[in-house]
Amino acid sequence: MKFKINKDHFSQGLQQVLNVVGTRSAMPILGNVLIEASTDHLSLTTTNLDMGIRCRITAEVSKEGSITLPVRKLATIVKELPQQEVHFELSSNKQAKIISGGSSFKVMGIETDEFPPLPSFENEHVFKLEQSELSSMLKSVSFAQSSDENRYILNGVFFNFENGNLSLVATDGRRLALTNCELDGDSADKGNLILPAKTVAEIERLIGKGESVKIAFNERQVAFEISIEDSEGNSGLIDQIYLVSKIVEGNFPSYEKVIPQETEHRIKIERELFLECVHRAALVTSEKSNSIKLKISKNLMEIMGSSSEYGESHESMGISYDGPDVQIGFNPIFLQEPLRALDHDEIFFEFKDELSPGIIKTLNQFLCVIMPLRVNS
Repeated sequence: MKFKINKDHFSQGLQQVLNVVGTRSAMPILGNVLIEASTDHLSLTTTNLDMGIRCRITAEVSKEGSITLPVRKLATIVKELPQQEVHFELSSNKQAKIISGGSSFKVMGIETDEFPPLPSFENEHVFKLEQSELSSMLKSVSFAQSSDENRYILNGVFFNFENGNLSLVATDGRRLALTNCELDGDSADKGNLILPAKTVAEIERLIGKGESVKIAFNERQVAFEISIEDSEGNSGLIDQIYLVSKIVEGNFPSYEKVIPQETEHRIKIERELFLECVHRAALVTSEKSNSIKLKISKNLMEIMGSSSEYGESHESMGISYDGPDVQIGFNPIFLQEPLRALDHDEIFFEFKDELSPGIIKTLNQFLCVIMPLRVNS
């Protein structure tokens, strides 16, 4: 195998596949990247057996071939090379020689036949949507995923494709975030899956640099084909990323039952102002007293925090409200996270009484249900 490649392009490609690799593994080959050179490009592949990723980058290939090399060490070497032009040549003893300017490295590889191939599977369901749409939707719900390994079924985001609509849901039992969008084209197909939290984070990192993403899945696995474009809208030096992942096996809980069917009061609020007030009010809270109180009265919302360790805080903001006085307690983090995830100027806060969940909503199919905390009057 022999090729010439631009240093920055090589480095960018390695960075795209680096995150999947674990820091420690019982199998040394899982710490390697599979490099396959053919015609005018390289394919770079890594896997941790639960998730795998492959990207293609442009290169001048003079001799086709393949090898696996330690990905973290290779990425570090390539990043530090002195010149943009990088020459790569593989010897018969599986040793890769990398030359750039006055620098020369020899890196030992492992045979490619030991590298676990990315799984291929029969696609039962295939959907296509805009990357910007999926990116925004994931951002608006992923904060609500559970990190409790004992509740593994909640350790991810639920994708539900049905009736030409995609819904994304995440919950940890104390709050629930839901968003949905309409799918383009003929979307008579339906299906659902739970995407693991680690895969969610990787997809959030990868998408947003092209127009479309194709999602294909069956009962055990899901694959994302992500198109990549440069700043001028043309196919870039990394033209496609393919990521495949196991899905969380099991049935996601009936989230519809958690969403209150009736809320008696609705307030329109400036999102950033609300976020700033909640953030400041929470500055005096502590791990033992991690709650703030919303006191809602005629045309006024007061936001108060307190703890025996640090003292008290008080914020106030004008609102349009003419209902009964209500005091509701919340974990301030659970209020701040959906407010940060959204980019709308105005949101709606709905509530019934001090013992019922609060709901943050937008006009475009997003809501977040937040369970209240008992507060002292």
